[in-house]
Amino acid sequence: MNELCEELGKSLARLSEETCTSDVLEAAEQGVWPAAVWRGLEEIGLVLAALPEDAGGVGLDLSDLMYIVDRSAYHTLPVPLVETYLAGRLLVSAGIDVPEGALTVAPVRGERFAIAGGEGAWSIEGTAHRVPWGNVCGHAVVVAEQAGEDVVALVRLAPEMVGEQTRNLSGEPRVDLSFNGASVVAARAVPGARQQLEFDGALMRAVQMTGAMERALELSLLYANERVQFGRPIGKFQAVQQMLAVMAGHVAASKAAVDFAVHGCANGLSLFPVAIAKARAGEAAGLSAEIAHQVHGAMGITREHRLHFSTRRLWAWRDEFGAEVLWQRRLGELVAQQGPDALWPTLTAFSE
Repeated sequence: MNELCEELGKSLARLSEETCTSDVLEAAEQGVWPAAVWRGLEEIGLVLAALPEDAGGVGLDLSDLMYIVDRSAYHTLPVPLVETYLAGRLLVSAGIDVPEGALTVAPVRGERFAIAGGEGAWSIEGTAHRVPWGNVCGHAVVVAEQAGEDVVALVRLAPEMVGEQTRNLSGEPRVDLSFNGASVVAARAVPGARQQLEFDGALMRAVQMTGAMERALELSLLYANERVQFGRPIGKFQAVQQMLAVMAGHVAASKAAVDFAVHGCANGLSLFPVAIAKARAGEAAGLSAEIAHQVHGAMGITREHRLHFSTRRLWAWRDEFGAEVLWQRRLGELVAQQGPDALWPTLTAFSE
């Protein structure tokens, strides 16, 4: 870890301790916007962390940016920070000015939208389903199509665009947005924008899962050493030690896969490392959450304990931007297409 990441980690830890209490997390799940959390992120410059300096941002490289993503998930910050990063990176690719405030993206479930018109007179047709934080963000960055070409559009959101409102397993808002007649601020053709959103989203969700798994593991270790049964901490029993060792192995393997992906995508997003990271982290998420709740016993399923804030995010994030089965299949198809002689060169190419 470099010095910058160390300082950013400390800042996020202080912000979480001061503003991200259990009461704030519970209120956020009831629809109360955590203004103090978002304001704190703005004050330390992390809302703009995904943007280059010439776009008004901080200019972090990918590894430093992903460290912020990891720590924000570790601290279960109930704000659309990752979605703002995804949207900002798309706008930078399109050369469109990034508006202030929280942003979201669409599509996240594979829908396709048609965009028509030209400069100053764009129009989008279609409805995006389960858009993250779509009811609290001022703008959405939408990847649409015109004449078979990807177009990145910045859409100003309005209350009348919001349809069905639900929440994922972690209590984060997911809404349907109708873009028919929406106000399109700007739009530019960006080849490969749809793939960029898919890969970027999958990579960031994988990073988030590793952060949440690390937190769940720490809580499990702490509880195992505090909970006394039959005259000694349950962490002294071999069966519990075995469970924790298995969980730690999954967390470490996921971290290794994510680090491999971040390194492999430093100069551009690529299917091979992204698929490995999302598939491995998704597989580990379910297993780690299961073990964490087994170690905690009845205490782990209470609302009062903080464990569920991490594990429910794991269950929700593993399915978003493609579950592990989808990425495993795509990874297998890629390797099969390239042939056996290409496997080792492909693996080592991302390790250089």
